[in-house]
Amino acid sequence: MRLSRSVGLSAFMLAVSGGVVLAQAVVVQGNRRVDAETIRSYGQGAPQEIRQNLLATGLFSNVQVSRRGAQTVISVQENDSINRVAFEGNRRLKSDMLLQQVQSKAGGPMSQALIDSDVERLREVYRRSGYGLSSVSGRIAPLPNGRSDVVFTINESGKTGVKSINFSGNGAYSASRLRGLMSTTESNFLSFIKTSDVYDADRVTSDLELVRRFYLKNGYADFQVVGNTARFDEAAGGWVIDITVDEGPQYKVGNVSVDSALRDVDAAALQRYVVTSAGDTYNAEAVEKSLVNLTTEVSRRGHAFAQVRPRGDRDSAGRLIGITYVVDEGPRVYVERINVRGNTRTRDYVVRRELDLGEGDAYNKVMVDRAERRLNNLGFFNKVRITNEPGSAPDRVIMNIDVEDKATGSFSIAGGYSTSDGIIGEVSLSESNFLGRGQFVRIAGTLGQRTQGVDFSFTEPYFLGHRIAAGFDLFSKFSDNYNTGRFESRVTGGQVRLTFPITEEFSITPRYSLYQTEIEIPNTADRPYNDCTAPLLGITPIPGNSVFNCLSNGEATIAVKEAAGTTLTSLVGLNFNYNSLDNVQNPRNGFVAELKPEFAGVGGDSKFLRVAADARYYREIFDDVVGFARLQGGHVQATSGDLRMIDHYFLGPTLVRGFAPSGIGPRDVLNDPTANALGGTTYFGGSLEVQFPIFGLPRDLGLRGALFADAGTLFNYDGGSKSITNPAFAGCPAGAEPRQFNVATTSIYQTNVACVRDKNTIRSSVGVSLLWQSPLGPIRFDYAYALSKDEGQRDPTTGIKYGGDRTQAFRFSGGTRF
Repeated sequence: MRLSRSVGLSAFMLAVSGGVVLAQAVVVQGNRRVDAETIRSYGQGAPQEIRQNLLATGLFSNVQVSRRGAQTVISVQENDSINRVAFEGNRRLKSDMLLQQVQSKAGGPMSQALIDSDVERLREVYRRSGYGLSSVSGRIAPLPNGRSDVVFTINESGKTGVKSINFSGNGAYSASRLRGLMSTTESNFLSFIKTSDVYDADRVTSDLELVRRFYLKNGYADFQVVGNTARFDEAAGGWVIDITVDEGPQYKVGNVSVDSALRDVDAAALQRYVVTSAGDTYNAEAVEKSLVNLTTEVSRRGHAFAQVRPRGDRDSAGRLIGITYVVDEGPRVYVERINVRGNTRTRDYVVRRELDLGEGDAYNKVMVDRAERRLNNLGFFNKVRITNEPGSAPDRVIMNIDVEDKATGSFSIAGGYSTSDGIIGEVSLSESNFLGRGQFVRIAGTLGQRTQGVDFSFTEPYFLGHRIAAGFDLFSKFSDNYNTGRFESRVTGGQVRLTFPITEEFSITPRYSLYQTEIEIPNTADRPYNDCTAPLLGITPIPGNSVFNCLSNGEATIAVKEAAGTTLTSLVGLNFNYNSLDNVQNPRNGFVAELKPEFAGVGGDSKFLRVAADARYYREIFDDVVGFARLQGGHVQATSGDLRMIDHYFLGPTLVRGFAPSGIGPRDVLNDPTANALGGTTYFGGSLEVQFPIFGLPRDLGLRGALFADAGTLFNYDGGSKSITNPAFAGCPAGAEPRQFNVATTSIYQTNVACVRDKNTIRSSVGVSLLWQSPLGPIRFDYAYALSKDEGQRDPTTGIKYGGDRTQAFRFSGGTRF
């Protein structure tokens, strides 16, 4: 025992003496701020190794290591410390942002190597921000006490965007078509107002995924991106992106079957949930939709852990892919926890409600993929990524949903011109993720030559925790109809609505509307449209003149005078919507249809039943050449009494281009044959259109041409009484039918009878269009030539035609955002 204690004490004394010897063996010279013990900790090893290790710390500008007997002498020359980091000449990029990109920090050591590397970092930041020809230099501004400022001087260049995007290996689709799929665009004369031509590696990666999905959707199951390189070309003054693809052959779908390994689930019963069909072009999106449909149905039947997998059997020679959907029991894995990360603004529940599974549910990869697509389609996030990690047990999994919020609000000022409303401006404020709750809010005001209005909309996409969109709209709109009906109208009211999604494409929207319509007939010196009833001194021609009287300066039809005043409409409606478009904003393929039955008469003054339908079909005929067909129609009829004039349809270029607003349909030809459209109860029409790119123009300019043909008609005015009892009525011109209204008249020139010219002539036209999906807003120019129309009736006395349709060859609509 005594011996062991002596040995232990000796060992301890030796260790202590050894530490003292070590400290005395390393001599540190020249240090001012760095502690000597810190330097001594590097003092073991060969002199050259000690020197390299100390220089690598960045604390010293020079280090010398020498041996002096048993001692190691380390002589250092310390770098100055950084007092502050400053930037000069930067206007496009803020200093706070640049400070995050450099490694030089206040209080840290300063070295020329660090400054040089920061200069390169700043140059790269400017390249990726679209100002790649900017020059950056760094300098040191010495201060007392071993401190210095680091100043980066920046000479910013003009914008240097993506100069060219080059594709190679593509044969089925042109490079122009593939560039059109990308959100990254090439620089052109619109670069001063767009940012999509700024090179962003992450955005290019997302764009290539869009290209890949496009090929998979169109039958190219073997498609892959072979290479993707981006280089900054100083001579060209921007980035050049080279993309190499391997398309492979285009496949069609061969045999389609369902193979169920579940004993109580019949494969034949699942076949109707498959949307892929033999003979169709192979479509990866249709396969995904089939997987979701089958998984949902099998889960509904009590197999929560069932998995559905597609098995493709390629026939390379016949270019066919046989698809078998294999349904079997999957591993019993439960979702232990769902973590939502990265959402700084969007509430957790907004993300979680897009999942069809929660904590404790059976884990299903198909449902997870579906949730990821839904989250991306919300438009609330820059990126969405769902990953898994092992849970607390082998049959548990933790789902991590990583998102990155993006700005979802929009403030816009729009101005433009339309042939129906004249010069018009709009100010709107909208938010699609209001307070991070996923709600949509919009308020807008419109001011124009012939129209003014304001409207407010609110939509809650998950009403009472269910996938039901509930919302309401409030609106007030004033319209000056002096060109078509010699009256002014204001409609004020609101609407509540619920949208029930039945499938991904089909939805039903019940709604209730309550609105008040005020009809006023101007009677001023400029617009004496009611002076037969209320003569204007010095304006209304003297009675007794058969040529110049109260009708000759323009007069509202007796039908308008009956409708003058205030009408309250209480209406319930139902919208049936089907939408399979590939892109809502710029569709190329798909079908969209809407059926709208409405009933007015739940209180209020209006009593009618109205049904309208509109169907549009899009098909890409050739590469970037899109064909478009449209059918529309509607009918309204009174359920009690006569139908009010304001409840009729008033149509023109929205039905057949080449005709003026309210230029088609029944008119009163007795009082003022140049205006006084009465509207009709029935309309139908169709359109054919081909949209194509304009040769020689960059695709991202958004300019396209179109050729179109329209045909349609509006007829059957249902106002007034066909029984004429007014003895003062002298009769209608040829081709017109008299209708008597319950209106008291005071003038010998206007009785309470209108002469209605109502022809169900098919109107048709052909024309050309210029469409500009500009960064400032959509604009469309139409030039149409009317092939057939109601020519009107020729007066045998004067030889002048009356009651015919009003044409309008040129139509310009749209607006700008600035």
